[in-house]
Amino acid sequence: MLADVTEEPAWVVWEAVQSMYEQVEAELGRRLGSGSQLSCTDYQVLAALSTQPGGRMRLFELVEKLGWEKSRVSHQVSRMTERGLLDKTRCPDDGRGAYVGPTARAREAMAEAEPAYIDAVQDLLGETLTHAQLAALGDAANAVLAGMSDAALVGNRP
Repeated sequence: MLADVTEEPAWVVWEAVQSMYEQVEAELGRRLGSGSQLSCTDYQVLAALSTQPGGRMRLFELVEKLGWEKSRVSHQVSRMTERGLLDKTRCPDDGRGAYVGPTARAREAMAEAEPAYIDAVQDLLGETLTHAQLAALGDAANAVLAGMSDAALVGNRP
């Protein structure tokens, strides 16, 4: 029962991490929204695409990169395509597949939004946490992600 676990250390930490993430993301969204045409979610999609040579990915690759549900990525890509931020091109090797990538408008919006996003992350985390706390947070996040990857490799992940 949920009431039985809420006092456990992992549960208490999870609630704090989840609350922190939600509030930081909301603040990032507010700051982006006041100075750019991108939402926080738009920014995340464009940042993921920017990690690839040519800035293009197949939808399933974007799903893996973002760690979101396929339907969420699909809806977000559709909204961004309708707003002129992404374009889709047919995959030459797979007639059912398509590549998505940023338009010139999206690249301009990203260039405009990126300094504000970086400054906001620095304000919210870098100015609040000590170097040791920031390092510990990064280590903890990487350990959880590595543990999830290890579980997926042995088939323990649902």
